[in-house]
Amino acid sequence: MRLPTWIAQHLAALRAVLVFTVLLGLVYPLALVALGQLPGLNHKADGSLITVGGDTVGSALIGQSFTDADGNPISRYFQSRPSAAGDGYDPTSTSASNLGPESVVDTIATDPEESSESLLTQVCGRSREVGEFNGVDGRRPFCTDDGVGAVLAVFRADGLTGPVTRVVSVNQAAPATPFVTEYEGVAVEPAQPGEDYVAAGGVVTPIRGDAPAEPAVPADAVTASGSGLDPQISPAYAELQVNRVARERGADPAAVRKLVKEHTDGRGLGFMGEPGVNVLELNIALDKQFAAR
Repeated sequence: MRLPTWIAQHLAALRAVLVFTVLLGLVYPLALVALGQLPGLNHKADGSLITVGGDTVGSALIGQSFTDADGNPISRYFQSRPSAAGDGYDPTSTSASNLGPESVVDTIATDPEESSESLLTQVCGRSREVGEFNGVDGRRPFCTDDGVGAVLAVFRADGLTGPVTRVVSVNQAAPATPFVTEYEGVAVEPAQPGEDYVAAGGVVTPIRGDAPAEPAVPADAVTASGSGLDPQISPAYAELQVNRVARERGADPAAVRKLVKEHTDGRGLGFMGEPGVNVLELNIALDKQFAAR
């Protein structure tokens, strides 16, 4: 007895679903798991875990912070770059900050919990802290001396043109002293919480300042990666930290630099990406070779 066409079509579709479910939902994943256990691949497939003295201390593929219980950086260790993943390097919350180059104006609300920093102010604050921590000049263009974005809201008589009538330092809340006293002959005011000076017609005007064109603090020291989990820093950021780490461990800076070089990976296939220093592996090597004082 021949089945009706619509029943035959449904049975064929059901057989296809069952076949592809077995192939793609069972056979294929198990084949990949088995492939990942082959010598040379199993370490990466298992998470590239790093063990010291029988204890797992982390992964070579996921970064981590080297801070104390209060969140302060530990001076005897190389520091990782900032992370926007959860509270920092949380693999269950991998993410970026979603802030871009146009994020230069802070939100200063009457309720401090509703306030938020622009990307520019975050970069300025981090650069200042990294500079102080490592004993170098942490100034950057478009940053104030107190570590916020050097941005003015400039009001003009005819909107975008005409004489300046009012100027506000939008990232410095009262009673802070504005980073410049006047702009085009008009006194600069500190921002008042809850005011939106851009919506009120102020023209956003970043001020470059007198910071060096090439900051001493490299970009990866003040910005998070796209995933928030990158385990590496640039050789430039590692070099910035060498003298501090050597001083804290009573070591020769040249010997610390040698360790940095040994833990620096080159470009992928010789031309892709940039060289990077694995911070966890470097700090483990430091503990083995130079015990902290």
